[in-house]
Amino acid sequence: MKKDIHPDYHRIKVVMTDGTEYFTHSTWGKEGDVMTLDIDPRTHPAWTGGQQQLLDRGGRVSRFKNKYGNLLG
Repeated sequence: MKKDIHPDYHRIKVVMTDGTEYFTHSTWGKEGDVMTLDIDPRTHPAWTGGQQQLLDRGGRVSRFKNKYGNLLG
């Protein structure tokens, strides 16, 4: 196996939208970094049955609606 081709695999803390935290291993960031989630299984419509709305980060949803809103009639 080749040396030095694999990313660093280390421990990080993940903070869910409701404030709960857990530790996992990841190649994201560096050892001890904190990943704060904007969307997780507790808030995403795919898991909640579409009862909650996604936050419009950067106006992406409104730009999409403005561009393609008239296609549905």
